Amino acid sequence: MNIFADFTNRIKNAIQTLDLQSQSATELDLSRITVEPPRDASHGDVATNAAMVLSKAVGQNPRQLAERIAAELERDGDVASVSVAGPGFVNLRLSDGFWQARLAEMLAAGRDYGRSAIGQGRKVNVEYVSANPTGPMHVGHCRGAVVGDALANLLAFAGYDVTKEYYINDAGAQIEVLARSAFLRYRQALGDDVGEIPSGLYPGDYLVPVGQALAREYGRDLLQMPDKEALDKVSDFTVDAMMAMIRDDLALLNVHHDIFFSERAVHADGARKIRSAITDLTMKGHVYKGTLPPPKGQKPEDWEDREQTLFRSTEVGDDIDRPLVKSDGSFTYFAADVAYLKDKVDRGFQTLIYVLGADHGGYVKRMEALARAVAGDKVDLHVLLCQLVKLYRGGEPVRMSKRAGEFVTLRDVVDEVGRDPIRFMMLYRKSDAPLDFDFAKVTEQSKDNPVFYVQYASARSHSVFRQAREQLGLTDLSRETLAAQVARLTDEGEIAMIRKLSEYPRLIEAAAQSYEPHRLAFFLYDVASQFHALWNRGTDNPDLRFVKVNDPVSTEARLGLVQAVSDVLSSGLALIGADAPQEMR
Repeated sequence: MNIFADFTNRIKNAIQTLDLQSQSATELDLSRITVEPPRDASHGDVATNAAMVLSKAVGQNPRQLAERIAAELERDGDVASVSVAGPGFVNLRLSDGFWQARLAEMLAAGRDYGRSAIGQGRKVNVEYVSANPTGPMHVGHCRGAVVGDALANLLAFAGYDVTKEYYINDAGAQIEVLARSAFLRYRQALGDDVGEIPSGLYPGDYLVPVGQALAREYGRDLLQMPDKEALDKVSDFTVDAMMAMIRDDLALLNVHHDIFFSERAVHADGARKIRSAITDLTMKGHVYKGTLPPPKGQKPEDWEDREQTLFRSTEVGDDIDRPLVKSDGSFTYFAADVAYLKDKVDRGFQTLIYVLGADHGGYVKRMEALARAVAGDKVDLHVLLCQLVKLYRGGEPVRMSKRAGEFVTLRDVVDEVGRDPIRFMMLYRKSDAPLDFDFAKVTEQSKDNPVFYVQYASARSHSVFRQAREQLGLTDLSRETLAAQVARLTDEGEIAMIRKLSEYPRLIEAAAQSYEPHRLAFFLYDVASQFHALWNRGTDNPDLRFVKVNDPVSTEARLGLVQAVSDVLSSGLALIGADAPQEMR
């Protein structure tokens, strides 16, 4: 249960009981009423702004209206007390019985606690990573991979029908450069002296095994073919090899896409998909022949001082119109974007999410404009930008990978610190904020290392159960048995822990609707912190320990709380893509 949504309905029902009348003789608008945790926990468990947002409409002083609403809410059996604060906030403190019932619900739901139907099966396409297949994944791709994957997991948990997609940029000039780079390594594998790698080609050693594989596949046959035919074969072979490497790299990070969509597909059959997409825009009045004024600053590659076929994107929210077809009849790179977006719409997706690097900020408006032109209000498009990640080791910048030649590979980072610290820490800042990733700090076993602190809480929860079995000989620790004793939990620290866990369903829905998976990492840290504090209280006061040797009934009640903590940590870490360990050494 999302208790905040539940109390929103209760408060609206209470207001309707008061029979308030709008001064404008229209129906009272209750949509702006919010219910959320008070900023100061000492004020209560939930707070509402109902009186302040309704006072003007009903012509009443907000504080006086708040007093009327508070009096009505006091009738609710789950409300222990009501107070009015400030200009008219209504604060509710809920009964222990209410929180005990929530814990019983958590135990019944298990790791499905927090799962929501708010998405109503809406079809969502999350495209992320989409790196050029010209080399191994590097740390610059890492953050987008984690953000996109965790967001997709979160949306699915919130009831959306999610497809994880990778767009393979396997067309264009960079693929020709890749083919020529691999061809050079092919000659090298045959024993030719290729000397230094020429400027402009990819220098990384990762192409050496590709050259060797080409030599095994073709022998010296490629040298006898016309240049274009040989490069086409090398291009296909190398792109396949690079994508296999990329899939392996992503798997190390526990990232697995549902669809790998090739850019070549939109250029196939004489660019049929591109032509169809441009025709569709033309029929809707979004395409014209014209010239663009010279842009300020550096000119983009697709600008020409002559007539082109243009997308009238300024009429749908863009800053400038965009070229689709150059004066020589060839398609611009943006034309392929048009075809790809239309393909997604044709596949029935209602929400399109693109997770891109910060250097793609200029794409946001044009993509939003394109979605409006292609699908009107039938499709929502959102672009999440991920800022740069800077690598450090003990405060010192990390040097580049020799194998890659120009960057630190994702595999290097995973090999050194492991998957879980990467996935958690890439979400421990909002994606549009820069992130410093220090190898020493993310492997440190202390409270200052968030992923260790959260996973240690998971391990501690399991250790409590092992202790209960060893010290009390308890054999029946089923959820039903534990839930039967929840009424014994009355200590303020225990109730506060239930209260924190009860925020999870709201957190899931809010994070999914705002496309902010980082909220999950913050929440899990708070849960872990509160759980560790409970553990420490038991260390100081034997009566507050989770396992009381002389009181098995109280122990079962507290084990119910520990089980709920374990479930929420396991659920949240799974959405992040990390493990919830049962023990740590």
